[in-house]
Amino acid sequence: MASLPRQARRLSHASRFTRAIMKSGEKYLVCSICEIRKEKRFCPAVHGRICPQCCGEQREVTLDCPSDCVYLQQAREHEKPRPVAELDQASLFPDVEIGQPFLYEQKHLIVGLSYALAKSARADRGIRDSDLIAALTTVARQYEMLASSGLHYETPITNLAHQAIAAEVQKMVKEYREAEQKHLGYSRLRDTDVLRGLVFLVRMGFTRTSGRPKSRAFVDFLLQQFPEESSAIASGERQSQIILP
Repeated sequence: MASLPRQARRLSHASRFTRAIMKSGEKYLVCSICEIRKEKRFCPAVHGRICPQCCGEQREVTLDCPSDCVYLQQAREHEKPRPVAELDQASLFPDVEIGQPFLYEQKHLIVGLSYALAKSARADRGIRDSDLIAALTTVARQYEMLASSGLHYETPITNLAHQAIAAEVQKMVKEYREAEQKHLGYSRLRDTDVLRGLVFLVRMGFTRTSGRPKSRAFVDFLLQQFPEESSAIASGERQSQIILP
């Protein structure tokens, strides 16, 4: 009978030892970012497991979230476009009017400009929404000057990514005019048309991006419109999605 207490004591020690092991192992179950809260999901940006709070707070802020992350996709499904009234109005070219007739008449121009942006983003996977918007804004300012005064002034662009985007956009406009010249015998594309097309995309970019520093929501939207094997002309069936964001 005396052996029972000893056996009970051994079981008790074993139980405490097991709990100690489990407790010491808890450090491997905490969030890889805050190291405080318990991890709940795998984050491809850190290649580790993190807590939902850090996921929500750091998503596209400090984390370069890949487009195929299921948690990023879920978040985007619940995010509403940012109201235009809440944006910096000066950045939206308030003096440039864009009506439905223009969108209908220049839908091919808008598709071409959108394709140029998608092509730039595909060539440089580091491009974010802010890069596209910044480059579009710079080129739009140039056409604003050209349309109002006839003066051609190129604002120096120091950012290499922005340079590449602007160059692709300008190349598209040049090719568009050359195509008109070839088929019509003249080019009817006006500088004011290009300005409106650029401003339309600037406004779309501001409403589609989440506004977070590393957001690629606008980038991913454009890439979806133009699959890798497609072209601006072959993707004509997607025009309605681009014109009506």
